[in-house]
Amino acid sequence: MRRFFEALEAVAVAGKPDAARQWVYVPYDQLTDALGPLSRAPAADLGVVLVETTDKGRRRPYHKQKLAILLTNQRHFALEQAARGVAVRYLVGSKSYAALLGEFITEVGPLVAMTPAERELRNELAPLVAAGRLTLSAHEGWLTTPEDFAGARLKDGSGWRMDAFYRRVRQRTGVLMDERNKPVGGRYSFDGDNRKRWTAGKDPAPPAVPTFEPDAITQEVCELVAEHFADHPGRLTPSALPASAADAERLWAWAQRECMTHFGAYEDAMSTQHGTLFHTLISSLMNLHRLVPARVLSDVLALNIPLNSQEGFVRQLIGWREYVKHVHDATDGLRVLPGAGGDGPAGDESTSRAQHLNATVDLPAAFWGTPSGLACLDHVVAEVVDDGYTHHINRLMVLANWSTLLGVDPEQLNHWFWVMFTDAYDWVVEPNVLGMGTFGVGPVMTTKPYVSGSAYINKMGDYCQSCAFHPKKTCPMTSLYWDFLARNEPTLRGNQRMKLVMASLRKRSEDKRATDQATANQVRNTLANGERLTVTSPAQSKLF
Repeated sequence: MRRFFEALEAVAVAGKPDAARQWVYVPYDQLTDALGPLSRAPAADLGVVLVETTDKGRRRPYHKQKLAILLTNQRHFALEQAARGVAVRYLVGSKSYAALLGEFITEVGPLVAMTPAERELRNELAPLVAAGRLTLSAHEGWLTTPEDFAGARLKDGSGWRMDAFYRRVRQRTGVLMDERNKPVGGRYSFDGDNRKRWTAGKDPAPPAVPTFEPDAITQEVCELVAEHFADHPGRLTPSALPASAADAERLWAWAQRECMTHFGAYEDAMSTQHGTLFHTLISSLMNLHRLVPARVLSDVLALNIPLNSQEGFVRQLIGWREYVKHVHDATDGLRVLPGAGGDGPAGDESTSRAQHLNATVDLPAAFWGTPSGLACLDHVVAEVVDDGYTHHINRLMVLANWSTLLGVDPEQLNHWFWVMFTDAYDWVVEPNVLGMGTFGVGPVMTTKPYVSGSAYINKMGDYCQSCAFHPKKTCPMTSLYWDFLARNEPTLRGNQRMKLVMASLRKRSEDKRATDQATANQVRNTLANGERLTVTSPAQSKLF
């Protein structure tokens, strides 16, 4: 860390002594001076404390790129604050956040901070808060309120619905509402217009993803990650790391200029030729608050772009992103689930919070890069291993879909998402994986499982074109889909959103059901053994 501390010393501005400053702890998810105490007090009156500990990096096998983007942004934020006259204390060690902060508090006195978004960090800091050594105020980065969320609770108290939450937020804030407080364009959602498949040479060409020249600080972080976390998964790519405030601004300017016009139409498309298409790639920086959501929202509302793109982005920002955070907070990370008879415990990490569908299969090695023979799965996993990123439809309809159809334990998939994605933190991963992606907690936050056969994958992307399996003849996904429905028929038969498909299941012949089950067992066993699925004989072709 020699280069970083030399740079920190070089930019530090002399000012008031430590005792005369207000000291603020800045968690890793709040790297901004546009919010909280840092946005209000003069720089000369402030001191910030930041913590970098190998204890965090060693808790899970986090993707190398995730560790790098967090650490380089935190170090650059420290330099930026020092340059504007804020006193900076950058604590480094192998102890926990609470232990390192506790030692500093003993030296300078109590600290203030905005409440961390991550439950894990809040729990770790709880003893300092209880002892009056750390005072927390509300996290000012969120755009919605608990009252907004309360209005989305079902009448029987058994859960919440995002569409009700989204409508309520739009009505309260006036975002994309006309003078009569009606939705602009006559609809709250233009999702039906945002399901175009993207075809090279026919549709608009996606922009080249920007790169960033790694400075000495980023290079030093990458050296640290390569040395101390060499056993962690993923590829480390320094040029793909937006690190400074200037980098964040350049990425967001690129996203507005190059992505937003076509974002809506192609937001659900999947492609082997261009993995990110028109996605903005800002989620990691927003979750660190290098880009503040309120500013992002304001900028998007000011763009002259098609309404379906504008509304589609707004729905992800003030709809889904805020909704999953409220679900996580209200359920203590899906550990206390709502029910018609009152809230009750769902389990914890030592058991499972997510066994609504009794899914207990181990996550196959294919998710760590062992070839499965399934082009869609192998391609998307490769994107995640390489970059720590793939867009939301790949996450839901490829990664979570295959996992759910196979009957993988949702907690294992949750762990994989948490460690592999650069934008993954508990508040966003757990609702998305345990709640939506696997339906592991049932209809608490979504109405039905998000599963499909091969027809959806073939319709929305080009993965099937490079696959050994034919989407209509030999792909096992469709048989696994029907086997999933049959396996969970007692649980799903009363679900109104599943009424038509469950009726189709009842019409499916016993021979087809037997083939579905045999296919599912074969696929499950083959992947469990780390082997590649192939169609090697007419008999196997018929099986699939």
